[in-house]
Amino acid sequence: MSNGVLAAGTRQAAIPVLVALSVTHLLNDMIQSLIPAVYPIIKSAYQLDYGQIGLITLAFQISASLLQPAVGYYTDKHPMPYSMIVGMGCSLVGLIGLAFASSYGLLLIAAACVGLGSSIFHPEATRMARNASGGRQGLAQGIFQVGGQAGGAMGPLLAAFIVVPLGQRSLGWFSIAALLAMMLMVWIAGRYAALAPVRKKPAAASAMPAGADRPTAKVVIPFLILIVLLFSKNAYSASFTSFYTFFLIGKFHVSVQNSQLMLFLFLASSAVGALAGGILGDRIGRARILWFSILGALPFSLMLPFANLFWTGVLTIVINLIMASSFAAIMLYAMELMPGRVGLVGGFFYGLTFGLGGIAAAMLGGLADQYGIETVYNICAFLPAIGLLAWFLPRLRDT
Repeated sequence: MSNGVLAAGTRQAAIPVLVALSVTHLLNDMIQSLIPAVYPIIKSAYQLDYGQIGLITLAFQISASLLQPAVGYYTDKHPMPYSMIVGMGCSLVGLIGLAFASSYGLLLIAAACVGLGSSIFHPEATRMARNASGGRQGLAQGIFQVGGQAGGAMGPLLAAFIVVPLGQRSLGWFSIAALLAMMLMVWIAGRYAALAPVRKKPAAASAMPAGADRPTAKVVIPFLILIVLLFSKNAYSASFTSFYTFFLIGKFHVSVQNSQLMLFLFLASSAVGALAGGILGDRIGRARILWFSILGALPFSLMLPFANLFWTGVLTIVINLIMASSFAAIMLYAMELMPGRVGLVGGFFYGLTFGLGGIAAAMLGGLADQYGIETVYNICAFLPAIGLLAWFLPRLRDT
């Protein structure tokens, strides 16, 4: 794609809508990130083992994954921009539940409520971001993703300076963020109502989107490969979001606050990687980004179990910076496989992200209880090697 075309696409993109979507994504994922960020607190308060910690992640991420494809499929045919507000309302209920839960069972229910809110938010927001892209799909997904990744990174930082010193009930203060997001979503939905007819006219002019008649076998096999690639990425990421603080405390004897700060640095690198991956995908092709983002992390992940505290911090940032660049490429590759099904693809892959991450967290928690937390990281070091499967992905028109 030439620089002239890129410039034109940028002028057509609805940047204020994309930025607003990115901010709501930030607030949504910040609330989600508070769940793993408070694991060290609730593990001690409720006398939990690693398996029970993994089940909390599973409850959140399974509830976040189940409805997303159905929501995306429905909103492709019947756009519902105001549904995001309902989703944030569910997250608000879950957040308050986490703050005041008096038992492990209530923690599971509250975490599931936060996941339910996420399952409603992501498919519609993904479709809206694509419609506001002005042809710069990688840029749009990068802007949208950078908000989510930044929000996810804020959880450990907020936990270190607010939740750890003030306790579990301080989570209730973050309900202000949920209310702010709901107000912003009202503005976004109003703007989208004005933008949608303009974005839909070109599609209506053609009888069928390019690639819509692609044979089923040529869609299913690449989809299965994308799922396996996503699992390798999310299983590795789950080992950090759920257990990294315990790994640092156990191996290097750092404080809870310092472990949260290192988790923040790890997650913050996701924001840079997500934006860079989206922008570079528009320029050099998403197939190259897939190769680099998943397989490129392998040398660093293999070195990680043998590093000291300083190099552990450096290597985790580099690994996540590389791996985070893949998500926009995977999403847009899938959208090319199924043109006209943006909400369905967005819901499926966001749902799959949460579901696979939850399953991986539960499995890794069981391994940590049986063999130790360091063994988990020795095993996970080889997961990026699954990225070799990218060799079998066919080259599409815009990849």
